[in-house]
Amino acid sequence: MARTDETGREAQQSSPFGTTPPAPPPVDGAAGPNGRMPRWLPRALVLALALVAVFQLGSWAFHQLTGLLINILIAFFLALAIEPAVSWMASRGMRRGMATFVVFIGVIIVAAGFVTLLGSILADQIIKMIEGFPDYLDSVINWINTHFRTDLKRVDIQEGLLRSDWLRTYVQNSATGVLDVSAQVIGGLFQLLTIALFSFYFAADGPRLRRTICSLLPPARQAEVLRAWEIAVNKTGGYIYSRGLMALISGIAHFVVLQALDVPYAPVLAVWVGAVSQFIPTIGTYLAGALPMLIAFTVNPWYALWVLIFVVIYQQFENYVLQPKLTAKTVDIHPAVAFGSVIAGTALLGAVGALIAIPAIATLQAFLGAYVKRYDVTDDPRVHGHRRRGEGPSLVTRARQLWARRAGTERPDGGGSEGGGSGQSPA
Repeated sequence: MARTDETGREAQQSSPFGTTPPAPPPVDGAAGPNGRMPRWLPRALVLALALVAVFQLGSWAFHQLTGLLINILIAFFLALAIEPAVSWMASRGMRRGMATFVVFIGVIIVAAGFVTLLGSILADQIIKMIEGFPDYLDSVINWINTHFRTDLKRVDIQEGLLRSDWLRTYVQNSATGVLDVSAQVIGGLFQLLTIALFSFYFAADGPRLRRTICSLLPPARQAEVLRAWEIAVNKTGGYIYSRGLMALISGIAHFVVLQALDVPYAPVLAVWVGAVSQFIPTIGTYLAGALPMLIAFTVNPWYALWVLIFVVIYQQFENYVLQPKLTAKTVDIHPAVAFGSVIAGTALLGAVGALIAIPAIATLQAFLGAYVKRYDVTDDPRVHGHRRRGEGPSLVTRARQLWARRAGTERPDGGGSEGGGSGQSPA
């Protein structure tokens, strides 16, 4: 039985030389059964909790500021779009702030005129529908009485509608919805004001903003940032101006057709078609042509058909003749890439993403194109999608070979089909 001391612990074995061997030193950071907590553990827990808190706070702030960030993104692209015009005026001696103000006034006048003309069309059509509603109702009642042998009267129908619970409920819901619509209108006006304010500052203080960004970067990075900024200005401005030119051409062409068909409000409808068809990519022409078709249908149903035919023909002309020539040097991207970018932009940012997707992709493509190394393409005809003449078996030869394999027959001389025999030639 081992010896113990007064505390009940086993006495340490003495060495043969009469000395007690020293105990092994404790490993740093590792606690024994009765050891203390490692020093790094509290700090690690505090750091982990702090990181989680910062992440949650950042996520909450990002979701709260999403609307503001989208407005700033729209304002930045608008500033890039008007940058060429502002720089041109500034180079002619005008102060940059005044040049930006002049450009903004021009854009506001054009937008206000477009909205006013379009609103006049809608208001006039609504007034005509309200004025003609009694006659339309009388014609419907006469048709029903004639075909179903009923005795309906317009007065009875009007009194029934006025006394119905459905109309009372609809009026109450409409009165409640007026407040929601008013709040949405006020919010939209505030959003437009925010975008206009940021756009003005981005355009007027563009050089100062570039200097501030470049002051935070080394010289090599400064050159890359300035080059990317220049590409973005060229691509975005070129996209807007080329779309504006195509909108002008489209508006003139549709005005000629609508005027020839004697469709009312031909000038305003032409402006509508030109603007909507160009700034809503891919399907904008068909969406824009719906309103002229509807108004032409009220004049003559055949006129609506002629408008539809012209819209389809002009869309093909624009896609294959006009657009490639006007956008070859500004926004030279493949139609499939443009369509995919619009879908992706819509999925990410809605209508805003659809508008800025094409200039953003064009800017990214041009910027990456400067850093991707390219080589000369070989003269192999397969690059152009066809074979060399005489290269490989002909279609007739391959058909014969396939027929021979299926039938299990061979030629009398033991060879296969033309160009594919394996027998030996006679001596």
